[in-house]
Amino acid sequence: MLIEHQNYCMAKQEKKPLTDKQKAARQREAKLAQKQAAAEAEQRRLTDPMEAVHNADWTPVEPWPADAMRLGFAVKVLGQPGLKSNDSRRHQQNPHLRVSIGYLAEIFGYLRRHNIRMYRMSSDVAPYVTHPDMPRFHGMIRECRDALTELGRLARTYDIRLSFHPSQYIILNSDNDALTQKSIADLEAQAEILDSMGCGPEAKLIIHVGGAYGDRPSGCSRWVKTYNTLLSDRVKARLILENDDIRFSAADVLSIYERTGVPCVFDYQHHWCMNPERLPLVPTLERFLKTWPEGVRPKMHFSCARTEMRELKRKNRKTGLNETVLQPPVWTGHADFNNPFETITFLRSIQHLETDIMLESKAKDLSLIRLRNDIARYASDLAARYNIPLNAPLEDAEEVVEEPEE
Repeated sequence: MLIEHQNYCMAKQEKKPLTDKQKAARQREAKLAQKQAAAEAEQRRLTDPMEAVHNADWTPVEPWPADAMRLGFAVKVLGQPGLKSNDSRRHQQNPHLRVSIGYLAEIFGYLRRHNIRMYRMSSDVAPYVTHPDMPRFHGMIRECRDALTELGRLARTYDIRLSFHPSQYIILNSDNDALTQKSIADLEAQAEILDSMGCGPEAKLIIHVGGAYGDRPSGCSRWVKTYNTLLSDRVKARLILENDDIRFSAADVLSIYERTGVPCVFDYQHHWCMNPERLPLVPTLERFLKTWPEGVRPKMHFSCARTEMRELKRKNRKTGLNETVLQPPVWTGHADFNNPFETITFLRSIQHLETDIMLESKAKDLSLIRLRNDIARYASDLAARYNIPLNAPLEDAEEVVEEPEE
């Protein structure tokens, strides 16, 4: 009886609810364990960055249907915490393209698991590779030639269409020759990466016209001059020009195409924001798609405008006190997720056109996965066009919790 009583007391004690202090302690322990595991994983990545490539699943995926359009997203993965898009360490820590290659291999694995077949890589995968004052980084693409070949083979095994979108600092129409030459050097480096990966002609470098400097026609003419006289054939083979939201419209971009032959990528949201010529939406997209070379499927960019009102904290200059200001949305801002009804309406309007679509919503892969669910639910007539199965359970990228930086 005594033993039974002791067992009963122990069982009762085990079922006793934890105090708030005990719960907090367990949460701290769990968080510490997660941080230690993440630190160990990161150290393994830095020690052997190619491990992710070597350990990847090299089984070929099911071929993408020839008549299906691809949906893609840019750079950052939100659906799986811990995936990095590039080696972002400062130059004092000697970052390297080789580390970025390991990160990309992990991202490619994520894309495979979610059957995402189009992805824009970070333009910073080769850190400081063209920095004029840091020549020690200039040879990293050459040093990673074999690793890039393997990464490209992995991308083809997973049937992923890749691209770069060099930063806003890439300006080919500047009247500052040093800035123009720096921009060209960056384009050369990214074209060399795509070539080293063995990417086909569908892998592109997307850029904007650059600065208007108060005179859009002159800005376009300077861009044309740079393209025709300074760019290498390697860069020209990859380069794509995009209309933007505040400086150069679709009409400007098409005028440059007529003088250079550079293919053009149409941005849906930018066209709404910057279209002083009042060009119609779908016919203008049709003109953009016709700029692409035969045998290469065009692509376009799509996003919806951000509509949320933001609450901003700032100091009142008169009183010196902090106050809350309600900031209405700026329509050039991207929404976190695509409005399914606006998106579906547009997709139905372009069913006669062939174009892959890069989604530029801020929720990245989560937005893409949500859109596929929305198409399956609200527009089953479009499912086959984007290779979305109707008889499969809805995808769920689960909730993502980002820990605040300490």
